[in-house]
Amino acid sequence: MDNAPLILLAAGGTGGHLFPAEALGVELIKRGLRVRLATDARALRYSGLFSKDNIDVVPSETVRGRNPISLARTAVMLGHGLVVAVNLVRRLKPAAVVGFGGYPTVPPLLAARLLGVPGIIHDANAVLGRANRFLSGRVNAIATSLPGVLDRDPALSGKTTTVGTPMRPAILAAAAVPFATLEPNGPLRLLVVGGSQGARVMSDIVPGAIEKLEPALWNRLILTQQVREEDMARVRAVYGRLKINVELAPFFTDLPAKLAASHLVISRSGAGTVAELAAIGRPSILVPLPGAIDQDQFANAGVLSQAGGALRIPQAEFTQDRLAAEISAFAAEPAKLTAMAAAARGVGRLDAAERLADLVVKVAGI
Repeated sequence: MDNAPLILLAAGGTGGHLFPAEALGVELIKRGLRVRLATDARALRYSGLFSKDNIDVVPSETVRGRNPISLARTAVMLGHGLVVAVNLVRRLKPAAVVGFGGYPTVPPLLAARLLGVPGIIHDANAVLGRANRFLSGRVNAIATSLPGVLDRDPALSGKTTTVGTPMRPAILAAAAVPFATLEPNGPLRLLVVGGSQGARVMSDIVPGAIEKLEPALWNRLILTQQVREEDMARVRAVYGRLKINVELAPFFTDLPAKLAASHLVISRSGAGTVAELAAIGRPSILVPLPGAIDQDQFANAGVLSQAGGALRIPQAEFTQDRLAAEISAFAAEPAKLTAMAAAARGVGRLDAAERLADLVVKVAGI
């Protein structure tokens, strides 16, 4: 195994980038290859395939605005990261470098370009992310989760392959769990998440919406909600007053199992979340992150909503009254949740890791 070709995976330090990298890594190891991960320090909090022994931290910085001082700081950090990445690629001699988005992928893939190592990027969004857009002309191949992402760009479409979003083993296991039909007057399992960093809007809106439900629904709810530490006390106080059956935490290590157990998921619409909802087949209310330059979360949510598997609500319309009304409507019409689960599952792809691994092996020439 020590002599097997090495594939260096590069990803931003959030679950949306790390989880597809992990899924590809599992598949590549099955094929007898070695893998390492280049990322930022945030990745060290995640468990799974990658441990501290096979993670290389590469300095990077996100472009946060057009302020000259901010841009200069970003340039300096990315320049430092490039020096570190060049030394890393020279030392490891990978057969290919595969990036999954986020600015921490920029130094390793630029290093690969400079040293003549094949480079591949994967983008899970319906709109190519900024880091991947920057890298797109500097890599040998582009993999997308969704069709048509680069159809209007002839210079890139020729080297683009649609593979889906690679799913880690825990998601594949959850996808094998059938959707449990909501029984009239039976328990309603509601999961509220806000992405890897949490989302304050969920703490602002969801507890008040739950309070507006008919009291009979309070007794039926089994609520699991991701809550940031700074919001925990006020959220817990509301649910405690209502005597809701609730589990609150800043981060769930068993999120795939919680997704599988849910009747309804309320979430942001990051690419990874949308792909996992589709793979597992669970109904959702999706609230895209507002203000994004490329509106990627709005487009991601549109994929599921157009298929009938999700309800997309812009954050400006995501009020306590609106959410309470939607939850009440779903509780009164369980068949709609079942239909939405099937529609979401129809969008899901479970073989994406194999498809992407085929592309990596081909581009790497191994």
